[in-house]
Order: sequence, then C-alpha cells, then structure tokens
Amino acid sequence: MITLFRKEISVFFSTLIGYLIIGVFLLINSILLWSDFSDINVLSYGYADMDIFFTTAPLFFLLFIPAISMRIFTEEYSSGTIETLITKPITSLQIILAKFLAVFVLVLFAILPTLIYVVSIYYLGESIGNLDLAGIMGSYFGLIFLCALFSAISIFASSLANNQIISFAFAILLSTLFYFGFDVLSELSIFKNFDLIIQQIGISFHYEMMSKGLVKLSDIIYFLSFTILFIKLTELVITERKS
Repeated sequence: MITLFRKEISVFFSTLIGYLIIGVFLLINSILLWSDFSDINVLSYGYADMDIFFTTAPLFFLLFIPAISMRIFTEEYSSGTIETLITKPITSLQIILAKFLAVFVLVLFAILPTLIYVVSIYYLGESIGNLDLAGIMGSYFGLIFLCALFSAISIFASSLANNQIISFAFAILLSTLFYFGFDVLSELSIFKNFDLIIQQIGISFHYEMMSKGLVKLSDIIYFLSFTILFIKLTELVITERKS
C-alpha cells in the first residue's frame, strides 16, 4: 500500500501538469484575494479576514480535484495494468486507500501555501493581530474535510470510467450535485415541509457551518460518513473487476 501511494505521488510530480494545476489554483486565488482585477479582493472589501477564500475555494476544488483524480483508475484500465494490480497481494480497499491518500495529500500540498494569506491578512488589520485565528483554523478543518469528500467522489468516478475526460466530467457532476443539488432541491415547493432535512444531506450546508469556524461533531461525522461511503462504493467496483 505504501509503495502504491509513493508511486501515485511520484507520477503526479514527474510531469509539469501536477505543478501547473497547483500553480493555477494558487494563482487564481491570489488574484481574487489581492488583485484589483477582482471586485472581491481583500483590500477593496475593507475587512481583514479569510471569508472570501473559504467561500470561493470549494468552487475551485470542484474542478481541481477531479482534474488530478481523473487518471487514478482510468489510466490503469487503458494501459491494462489494473489486472496486474488487483492480482498482487494487496486488497481492493488497500489499493483504493493508497490512491485516495495520494490525491488527498496532493490537495493538502495545494492548501498549505494559502497559509501565507493568513499571515499577510494578520498584519493588514488596523491593529496587527486583529484576526480570528481560531475561527480561521476551524474553517481550514472544514475545507480539509470537504476536500477529502471531493477526493473520494472523484476516485469513485474514475473507477467507473475508461476515459479520463468522462471520469473528469462525471466527478464534477457528482461533486456539484452533492454540493449544490440538495439546496436547489430543497427550494422546490413540493419539498417545502422537508427543506431543512434535504439541505442537511448536501455538502454546502455542513461546509458553510465549518467555514464560519463552527466545528461541530455532526458536521465531522457527515463528511467522514460520506467519504467512507464513496470509498466503499469504489471498493465494490474494483472488487467486481477482480471477480
């Protein structure tokens, strides 16, 4: 499992594409936060906080995570190496966990440099240090849990497709449905008596709570449960290929 994890990490960083995806993610966020080209930049906004980043980051990860995950299984299928992989003395779950952790660690590599934004904003307030660091750390926890779930969804999409473009599109579709879909569904008049229950099924309801720095056990359980669910669904797909 460790060997497979290292292989996935090395494959990602062996080409410019990996660095390019992370670089584009950081560049776009930097432009939105600091540049005059953005109407929501921190300097124009007038408040020294990270709300803008935690609001826009999920939208970028809806594209970013499927982009780095689309080759995880589809490349194995197209090259024929999946048959060799599943016959090795390693379980389907271990294969999936190795690939999931590789994607998740890569996402963490992209998030880590954004701590520079926190340091910068820390010194930008009218008085240095006038920043809710505890709330920001809580928001980062929410973003990390969100990325774990998006990673699990994207790997599941990759396990179902033999083409990387299809995998990419399907991962975006699934992630978008889980992030926005239940909010839209809850607004339909037919579901007006169950709107809150339907909203709670969606990702955005729980992420918005955590992005405000409110780290609740129920939200953590939600993210962990759905992450495990998609990992298990992927295991079913791979196990079926073994048989």
